[in-house]
Amino acid sequence: MIPRYTRPEMGAIWSEENKFRIWLRIEVLACEAMHRLGEIPQSDLKNIQDKADFNVARIEEIEKETNHDVIAFLTNVAEHVGPSARFIHKGMTSSDVLDTALAVQMVQAADLLIADAKAVRKAAAALARRYKRTPMIGRTHGIHAEPITFGLKMALMYDEFGRAVRRLEAAREIVRVGQLSGAVGTHAHLDPRVEKYVCAKLKLRPAAISTQILQRDRHAEYVAALALVGSSVERWAQEFRHLQRTEVREVEEFFGKGQKGSSAMPHKKNPIIGERLCGMARLLRGYAVAAMENVALWHERDISHSSAERVLLPDATIALDYMLSKLEALVRGLRVHPERMRQNLDLTRGLIHSQQVLLRLTEKGFSREDAYRIVQRNALRAWEGEEDFRALLAADAEVAAALNGRELDDLFDEGRHYRDVDRTFRAVGL
Repeated sequence: MIPRYTRPEMGAIWSEENKFRIWLRIEVLACEAMHRLGEIPQSDLKNIQDKADFNVARIEEIEKETNHDVIAFLTNVAEHVGPSARFIHKGMTSSDVLDTALAVQMVQAADLLIADAKAVRKAAAALARRYKRTPMIGRTHGIHAEPITFGLKMALMYDEFGRAVRRLEAAREIVRVGQLSGAVGTHAHLDPRVEKYVCAKLKLRPAAISTQILQRDRHAEYVAALALVGSSVERWAQEFRHLQRTEVREVEEFFGKGQKGSSAMPHKKNPIIGERLCGMARLLRGYAVAAMENVALWHERDISHSSAERVLLPDATIALDYMLSKLEALVRGLRVHPERMRQNLDLTRGLIHSQQVLLRLTEKGFSREDAYRIVQRNALRAWEGEEDFRALLAADAEVAAALNGRELDDLFDEGRHYRDVDRTFRAVGL
């Protein structure tokens, strides 16, 4: 289903007006190419160029009788052009227009999605730089692991959406292909130079080979790329949802004046945008499956793909456009709580330094197994709330025999976890 909110630019790409405008341009360009080949007189070409037009309502009226959208379109164009319309669509089949126009629409949609993904990257970069050295706990399996910075987390997001941009650019390229090859793709009634001319004018590549249609593995790859970018949106929406949990509360979605979180509980501030984005990512993955089902068609073509594409291509591009726009707004409006990050970092009373102690003991000559046993027995006591981890280590006879107080202090220096931050930022281009 198409989301209620859409940015007008993306919605307009899939409008009937835009679709028919592209169809008309393809037909006129084909006439220009055929004129160059001596197949259409100059006077008729000029008449076509000057008069060719359409009316959406009239096309819909004609289609009720013809039950064929391209014939309805051509009939309406002929009503505007007059006798010269006999040269329009010469040697062509419906899919020459449909698939080439669809390629133009997918490229237009990809251009907007690429801009969207770049905007998300820009928002992530701003937070990464601002919180470059803001300490927080890193979590594995949802459990406290070792310190990171919130800036590093956002640098990771920035890097991931760099890949998203490249995926969308690659998807744009795979569908930037047109065809005007006739009924089964043999160019029997249409000179290949017509196809080459039209595609060049539309900034498409002519297909090296086609049947009556462009092969749908291209479209499936395009939609799969959209779904994968949607999964990245979900990955970060889910991250922010986890960080907003009451027990964590390290970040929060912006909560506007007058906004309400619950009909029953006035105190609630829920991560509704993040939840919405996670749900919509499921839709995109479903569209990717439908696009893959469209690849296997009968012989030179059937139209089982057409009905699915009329839904999934507009919906998938509009959905991702919405998701990227909402994610950008979420990141730009994110409330970050460094003091809460510090509280959570200190929650386990020094356990975050267990690996440093383990490694130092092995440097002192302990086997890894013995060092692990010593550190773990003290860590588990601290985990159960008995005492501070450092204090337990200092009181452990085996540890005390190997490490003095100054060495222990050095092992509990948090700074070593942040010493690679500058290099990492440079590596991702921040």
